[in-house]
Amino acid sequence: MVVTIQHLHTVPTWTTRTGYCARQSRAFFAEHGLDWLDFVRNGIDAEVLVATGNALALHLVEHARSIEEAQNGSQA
Repeated sequence: MVVTIQHLHTVPTWTTRTGYCARQSRAFFAEHGLDWLDFVRNGIDAEVLVATGNALALHLVEHARSIEEAQNGSQA
């Protein structure tokens, strides 16, 4: 599954806002050796984010999965 910038902008957070901060997201990508511009243009494989072990990345992946399941029907 591909996680996109739209997922990043719509992920529920612990505040009243939705979406993750773009500046901090770019920093996260840099820290993990990931290409921010490629992500913005093409998305990123969910497994790459999962492999980081970062709790916010895992939350983003779960958000993307829930959207995909809602759009395509549950795979359960």
